[in-house]
Amino acid sequence: MSGYLGLDTSNYTTSAAYWPQGADKPQQAKQLLPVKMGEMGLRQSDAVFHHTRQLPDVMERLTEAMSGGILAVAASDRPQQVDGSYMPCFLVGAGAARQLGAALGVPVHFFTHQQGHIMAALTGADCLYLRQAPFLAFHVSGGTTDALLVEPDADCIIRCRVVGHSLDLKAGQLIDRVGGMLGLPFPAGPALEALAAQAQSTYRVRPTLKGCDCHLSGVENQCRDRLAAGEPPAEVARFCLDSVRAAVTGMTEALLVQYGDLPLVYAGGVMSNQMLKQTLTDRFGGHFAPPIYSADNAAGIACLCKMREEDR
Repeated sequence: MSGYLGLDTSNYTTSAAYWPQGADKPQQAKQLLPVKMGEMGLRQSDAVFHHTRQLPDVMERLTEAMSGGILAVAASDRPQQVDGSYMPCFLVGAGAARQLGAALGVPVHFFTHQQGHIMAALTGADCLYLRQAPFLAFHVSGGTTDALLVEPDADCIIRCRVVGHSLDLKAGQLIDRVGGMLGLPFPAGPALEALAAQAQSTYRVRPTLKGCDCHLSGVENQCRDRLAAGEPPAEVARFCLDSVRAAVTGMTEALLVQYGDLPLVYAGGVMSNQMLKQTLTDRFGGHFAPPIYSADNAAGIACLCKMREEDR
């Protein structure tokens, strides 16, 4: 069966997804970029190099799925839908999409990494219908802590407008830096969550907010001070995640006051944390995707490609 191919080459993961016609979900293949122990990510030049090496392997894992043929190709070519948004790592996926389009004689479409995250979350949470009207979404990851007003758009399927964000450190950066303090591998999210589950305490944190925006850099300093004072690593991990939870909760409350009772969607790698999911679901009834659709992936890009072609 023929279908639609999506590519995403973020600063964390090489991803491809193939969405067959008539299917409810895509098939995915992805591979994390290699980061040495103790390092907090990659330089863009290194990310481009690793994507160039990994993308053929990732594509080959979808060979059987794509045997019915490719009707169109799409890729993420920049982080966000704002002027000047740019990151070299996305050139790898965008370039591969252009090559495939030229070789196969099929249409090529470009979207943003952020659009892909939102559509992947809608896909994983079985709520693609939300795209037909405005809703609020969070994209919380290593490079982004954004609250978005998402609206349907005839040209680009959905338009994401940032209406709240972190004014300093991003939530994923905070988690990775605290994980580094505790000797955890990068990216630190899963290991930090497992460590925090061993804590004996929970922490009622008062978030630092400015309207719908938040500050997180102070949390890093507090975690460092707690560790230096001899606090157990599990307690430091729990304090870090409780602080992220407080910030996202506070931002959500402020957004609902400003924009009304719109549906809520939580996307991005940080939102695969089960503790955060439980609190935000109980409090606001938000929509969450399974982890495979929360962390960086190409499923949302394949979905956008399919919609662009089938909605014509």
